[in-house]
Amino acid sequence: LSLTSHPLCHPQLEGLCSFLQLSTCPEPFLVRFCSWLLALTPDLSYSSTAVLAEQLFLRRVLSLTQPPSRHLMAALTSFCSKYSHPLCRVLLAAVLQEPGEGAEQTKLMCELVEECLEPHSVQLVLSQVLEVPLSEKLLPVLQAVLGRQEVLPPELLDLLVLTLCQQAPAFATSLNFAKLVTALLTVYQGQVS
Repeated sequence: LSLTSHPLCHPQLEGLCSFLQLSTCPEPFLVRFCSWLLALTPDLSYSSTAVLAEQLFLRRVLSLTQPPSRHLMAALTSFCSKYSHPLCRVLLAAVLQEPGEGAEQTKLMCELVEECLEPHSVQLVLSQVLEVPLSEKLLPVLQAVLGRQEVLPPELLDLLVLTLCQQAPAFATSLNFAKLVTALLTVYQGQVS
């Protein structure tokens, strides 16, 4: 079977994932499967890796009620090392839409931002967070983005500053919001007036 020389369309790939029961396979197998994916040449397409990210990780991440196992983190880190953009699109979009606190999901996103993502994927995370109404559960994700101290495009930095200014009254008593603003002013002091 080759996923690269004969690209599968979405329904075929989803069918294959379902047949292999990838969304519920044991996590040690997930690590091995991700290692196999990374060895494929040429690289898989964005659309294929987005389908795989959804099939491999989405259900597992959304159902977390405690920190992820070392096997799940190893699989996520492995997949993220080559296909961070589709992983962010799939996972973060779902986490952002998930109602409630989602504490474990938020911690996981912070860990991925802090330790795994390439700079362009960090910018993607920031732009996705800024597309939805700001909530207390998203503040640590923004804090993790700022902690990377990446050079942000001026328009993205302006949007972040504008969003924080507009949302300040709603977070008047939030310690996390105060930390976030302090981090912003520290990291980007030359660009924020």
